Amino acid sequence: MSTLQTAAKPLDLILLARSLLFSLGMLLSTGVGGLVMMLSVFLPFAWRYWLSQQWARFNVWWLRVTCRIDYHLSGVEHLPDRPVVVMAKHQSTWEALFLHQLLPPVAWVVKRELLWFPLFGWGLALLRPIAINRRLGSSAGRQVIRKGVEHLRQGQWVLIFPEGTRTAPGTRKRYGLGGAVLAAHSGCPILPVALNSGECWPRGRFIKRPGTIQVVFGPLLESEGRSPQELIRQVEEWIEGAMTRMGQTARDTE
Repeated sequence: MSTLQTAAKPLDLILLARSLLFSLGMLLSTGVGGLVMMLSVFLPFAWRYWLSQQWARFNVWWLRVTCRIDYHLSGVEHLPDRPVVVMAKHQSTWEALFLHQLLPPVAWVVKRELLWFPLFGWGLALLRPIAINRRLGSSAGRQVIRKGVEHLRQGQWVLIFPEGTRTAPGTRKRYGLGGAVLAAHSGCPILPVALNSGECWPRGRFIKRPGTIQVVFGPLLESEGRSPQELIRQVEEWIEGAMTRMGQTARDTE
């Protein structure tokens, strides 16, 4: 066995232990948080949302403590004081936690099956998500538009992952039109977000690796007078351009 292989094993065990510790903390906090949400069912929505943010905030902090995963923000000056459609890169579970604890009340577009999970799903249902049945195809898309416009008019932001699912670092999927259609119908701008969370918390991997996740908020893309096709093209160009620059910066610092 080479010296490199011998040295790698203790490191892998440390990463495994840290990841296990984080997962245990997240599991326990989710159980407690779900119970708290159930007890808060009669509280005003703003209070319920604040309670859910404390759960997300704890897990972002716990991840930093256990797995040494931190983050760095850029472009925070672009965060507005009015409802927007947030369209973000999706590489990991991390951004779901992070964006939830950072942003004002957000309506998530989620698979309806998530609401069936005991405690977690029941608590999620109290946060006014846009739950869709993907099997319905175009009907699900119309539901996102209808409910999304309602949320935006009530002052609640809407968050959509335009690629629809998590992607590995360095890859991309087709950007769906849903978020751009919602922005065009509502007249609200789009806030694009680029991030590289998959470098530390890869999709489908239990072990998490230490590092600093970069989160970049882009300038608002106004939707009035623009077609969904034009909007989604701009969103994709900005996000993927930011991802390329992020990767280049990481290579230059190695």
